[in-house]
Amino acid sequence: MTVLTNDPRDFADEALAGFAAAHADEIRTVHGGVVRASATPPGQVAVVLGGGTGHYPAFAGWVGPGFAHGAACGAVFASPSASQICSVARAADNGGGVIFGFGNYAGDVLHFGRAAEQLRAEGLDARTLAVTDDIASGPAGDTALRRGIGGDLTVLKILCAAAEAGLGIDEAERVGRKANAATRSLGVAFAGCTLPGAERPLFTVPAGLLSLGLGIHGEPGIDELPLPTADGAADLLVDGLLAEREAADAAVGGSPDGPGRVALLLNGLGATKYEELYVVHRRVAERLAAEGLTVVAPVVGEQITSLGMAGLSLTLTFLDAELEALWTAPAAAPAFRRGAVTPRPPRTDDLTATHREPPVVPGTADSRALGVRLAEALRTVCATVVAHEARLGDLDAVAGDGDHGIGMRRGAEAATAAAEQAVALGGGARTVMARAGAAWSERGGGTSGALWGAALTAFGSALGDDDSPTPDGIRLVLGVRAAVDAVSRLGGATPGDKTLIDAAVPFADQLEATLPEFGFTAAWTRAARTAHEAAEATSALTARRGRARTHGDRSLGTPDPGAVSLALIVSALAADSPNSVNCLKEKD
Repeated sequence: MTVLTNDPRDFADEALAGFAAAHADEIRTVHGGVVRASATPPGQVAVVLGGGTGHYPAFAGWVGPGFAHGAACGAVFASPSASQICSVARAADNGGGVIFGFGNYAGDVLHFGRAAEQLRAEGLDARTLAVTDDIASGPAGDTALRRGIGGDLTVLKILCAAAEAGLGIDEAERVGRKANAATRSLGVAFAGCTLPGAERPLFTVPAGLLSLGLGIHGEPGIDELPLPTADGAADLLVDGLLAEREAADAAVGGSPDGPGRVALLLNGLGATKYEELYVVHRRVAERLAAEGLTVVAPVVGEQITSLGMAGLSLTLTFLDAELEALWTAPAAAPAFRRGAVTPRPPRTDDLTATHREPPVVPGTADSRALGVRLAEALRTVCATVVAHEARLGDLDAVAGDGDHGIGMRRGAEAATAAAEQAVALGGGARTVMARAGAAWSERGGGTSGALWGAALTAFGSALGDDDSPTPDGIRLVLGVRAAVDAVSRLGGATPGDKTLIDAAVPFADQLEATLPEFGFTAAWTRAARTAHEAAEATSALTARRGRARTHGDRSLGTPDPGAVSLALIVSALAADSPNSVNCLKEKD
C-alpha cells in the first residue's frame, strides 16, 4: 500500500521531482518527463520510452547512455499525453529521428500515436513500437492484442542499444520489432496494489490462492489457482512460456529442438522482494538448463513494478547473435547499469521551449460570450466528476485498473482552469475548448484523457471563434456530433464494444432527432435520459476493447465506467438538472 503521500493528485509530479533531484547528474527534466543529462551524438536515433507512474524503475529509471534518451511520464497508471510525449521527443532528438517504445495499452497507443503524427507534421521522423509480450492477455495466433509487461525491459533495452550502436531509424526499428516478436512473459500476483489516496486495493486474492496473468496497472489476473511452493510458481511460469517457445524462437531463426540462448528477467512487482525472487530463480535456471536453454545476462529484481503489488513475472527473449550483442551492451541509467560506458559531455542546450500550448485567438463578441457559457458548463462537468469520482473508480476496478474516477477528475479540473484562462484572454468558443481539450488530455492521461481531449477540441472546432448565422442550439448539436465522431475515430470503438461510445452515439442520435420538434433545451434533456439508459445497458455487454477486454466476462453485470461518466455529465447539464447552466438554456 502507498502510505507516504501528500495530495494524491500530485503524487506523480512529486515522485518525478524527487527522482530528478536524486539523479541530477544523470537526467534533466522537461515538460512531461526527463531526458539524458549527457549530450547525444549528432544524427543518432533517439528512443523515448513512456508510460504511467507507478512502475519504477520503468520508465524514467532507464534513461541514460546505452538505454533510453528520454521518458515521458504520465500520472499513476495512466499514459502520458501526446503533448508531454512531443515535448520529451523534441528535447531528445538530435537529428536522427525518434522511436517511441511503450507497452501495448489503449491509452499509450492513442497518445504515442498522436504524438508521432504531430512530430511527423513538424518534419521529424517518428516511429512507434508497442511491446506485446504478455501471453495471458491475447491468443498466440494474434500477439498484436497482447499487452506489454516485463518484456518492456528486454525489448526496449535491445531497441535502445541498437540506436546507441549507430543504426539508422529503419534498422533500429527492425531490431526492436524482432526482439518483441521473440519475447514472452507471464506473471502472477498474491495481492493487489492500492492507488495513492485509495482506501482499498484494486483487487484482492483469496487466501491460499494466486492470480495468474495479472496486468501491471493493478488489473486482476485471468484465473485463480492454489498457491504453490516457490518451485511450483517457477514451474508454472516456465511451462507457460515454453509452450510458445517454437514461435518465439522462430522470430530469430532458431529451432525449438536445438540449443538456444535467452535473455531473462525475473521481475518483482513491488512487494515480492529479492530473496524470494532468488529462490524462484534457482528453480527457473534449473528448468531452462534442462530444456537446453542458456541464459544470457539474467536480471533478477524489480524493473517493472505495480506500486506495492505482491507478485512476480518471468520474461524470456530468444536471442540470435545480433540481439545478444545488444542485450549485453553497456548501459548507464539510474536503475540499470551494465558494463562500462564511455563518459559523455553534458548537454548545454536550452530545454525550456519543448512544450507548445494552443494559441489564444481573439474571438468575436458573440463567440466570446459563447466561450463564457462553455466555461460555465465545464465547471458543472468538473463538479459532477468530483462528486462521482469514487463510484467511477469502483466501476473501473471490476475489470480494469480502477483509475477512471481519478483520471476524469484530473482532466476535468485542468480543462476547467484552462477554459477560464482562455476566457480571460479573450478567446472565442473554439479557442476556449481547444485549450480545455489540450489540458484534459494532458492531465487526465490514459485512454479517457485522449478521448475527452479530442472530443472537446472537435466540439470547439465546430463552433469556431467567429460570428455565425447558425443558431447556437444547432451549432452545439453539430459540435456534439463532431465530438462523438472524433472519439469514435480516435478510439476505434463501435457500439457494442462496451465503451463510452455505447452512450455517446445514442445521445448524439437522440439529440439530432428531437432538435427540430422540441428545440435544443428539451432535446438535450431527452438525449441525456437516453444516454443514461444506454450506459446502464452496457452491464449486459462483454468488453471488447481496452484493459477490460482481457478479462472477458468479468465485467458482465457492471456498466462501463466511460459510458457512465458521459451519462452523468450530459445529465448534469440538462435543463431539469439543478446544476444546469446558461450554456444549455434555450437560445435558439
